[in-house]
Amino acid sequence: MDLDIKKLKNVARKLHVDITDYEQLQQALTHRSCLGETEGVLSNERLEFLGDAVLGLVVCEYLFTQYTDRAEGELAKAKAVAVSEPILAEAAKALGLDQMLLMSSGEEMSGGRKRFSILSDAFEAIVAVVYLDCGLEAARQFVLRALESILVDIDRKEHIRDYKSLLQEMTQGAHKKAPRYVVISEEGADHDKTFVVEARLEGAILGKGAGKSKKQAEQAAALEALEKTQKVV
Repeated sequence: MDLDIKKLKNVARKLHVDITDYEQLQQALTHRSCLGETEGVLSNERLEFLGDAVLGLVVCEYLFTQYTDRAEGELAKAKAVAVSEPILAEAAKALGLDQMLLMSSGEEMSGGRKRFSILSDAFEAIVAVVYLDCGLEAARQFVLRALESILVDIDRKEHIRDYKSLLQEMTQGAHKKAPRYVVISEEGADHDKTFVVEARLEGAILGKGAGKSKKQAEQAAALEALEKTQKVV
């Protein structure tokens, strides 16, 4: 696949970053579905692997330094939301990555440009390119600028509004299905019950949570599912 330098320079300008490695930038925008259609093409999967780590570092460092009064558990929950697929996909769309991505005609026909997993992977791949080409500080500025909306919500403590919605957006984007919530146990007296709920998708257990109401337990199960997805412990 030949490099279209003019087009890639335009992409870098839209991203507001001084990227000069256009070959790597094109790789970041190349979905693996292209591998079957064009010889010699590299997908963005390796860059996504690195970008995921850089993104996690930047977000963790920001939360750690910004909120010295918040406990580790609270910071972990904030991070899980900030780097979740729906949030990263939203950031990718705001940058216009959905229209810049290179993918097979079949993938595009099946809705690939709207798929959260593809968009979030592309965002992480771009983070990796900025890091490799421009350095950590540039990557930090890029990430914090792109995720400004959710970081404002975290500052206002509004990010905890609905983990179930975030999880549903993620599963709908990846599998076109919503998770089910199943009560697996109830403990305690009627006036002081604790419910344990599992979030399931096609038989797989995504997460488990407990709460004093079914709604609380469902939110806890959805949060654990998000944390598992982002490897937060």
